[in-house]
Amino acid sequence: MHASPQILGLVGRNVGYSWSPFIHNTACALLDLPYVYTIFNIPGAELLDDALRGARALGLAGFNVTIPYKKDVVPLLDELSGEASMIGAVNTIVNNGGKLCGHNTDIEGFAAPLLPYRERIEGRPVSVFGSGGASLAAIEAFRRYFMPSGIHLFVRDIFKAMFMLENYAHKEMVSVCLLDDLYSGKNRTREHFRNSSVIVNATPIGTTGRTNDERNCIVPQDENLLHRGQIVYDMVYNPLRTPLLSAAANAGAETISGIEMLVGQAARSFSLWTGKQMPVDRVRSELLRHIETP
Repeated sequence: MHASPQILGLVGRNVGYSWSPFIHNTACALLDLPYVYTIFNIPGAELLDDALRGARALGLAGFNVTIPYKKDVVPLLDELSGEASMIGAVNTIVNNGGKLCGHNTDIEGFAAPLLPYRERIEGRPVSVFGSGGASLAAIEAFRRYFMPSGIHLFVRDIFKAMFMLENYAHKEMVSVCLLDDLYSGKNRTREHFRNSSVIVNATPIGTTGRTNDERNCIVPQDENLLHRGQIVYDMVYNPLRTPLLSAAANAGAETISGIEMLVGQAARSFSLWTGKQMPVDRVRSELLRHIETP
């Protein structure tokens, strides 16, 4: 008799586009593990508490958490890992007998594809776009693994950025820049951007199916902003080649797709839930084949 499958899932809002179910279900099939991963779209943060109480009652094994709930979910959990506590954001929840423990696997997942470039990053500035949990994970990954000279955080709302950084222990490394200044052509802001060794998009801008953005590329279409010698990393993973990555490639910059972070953080989440190592190369290969199949 086969054991009943345990349920895993992704908690977010309007995240039907996600490839996380494919990644985790493929990994479970390859290892013959009794788990099923699905999507839980929650329309508002006010329903998160109900959702988590339901998860406890139903004995769901765990979740990933994505936009826009990575910070909202924190006070609703029973316990936080060191990484999650440090940046105040959770992307993975493990249900230990009704006790919900929050983790952040985005930090390691973000860092993994940048590790070959460590020498190019160390001692130079980097730029991150966004003021949510994903951007704070990128900031902490840069601090922990790459030691840049400084981190420029480009945001639309300076108050939201300051709130995000309020309890971050290393906020002295971060300088906040208004995105509008980049768009309007302020020289100092543009110099911060041009001098950065790495450009990171930690916003949803460029995601397939989003219709409420002012633009589909976070960086102004200015040939002098993106340039050869930079590394441009887009956390957006659907589409595989985002407008930002296309613009960066056209400018001669090296590019990193969000698919790399998606698989990297998924592997760590998978291990927390199942106690097994995800066969990352096989999963990535299957995912890319799935994406590229017409």
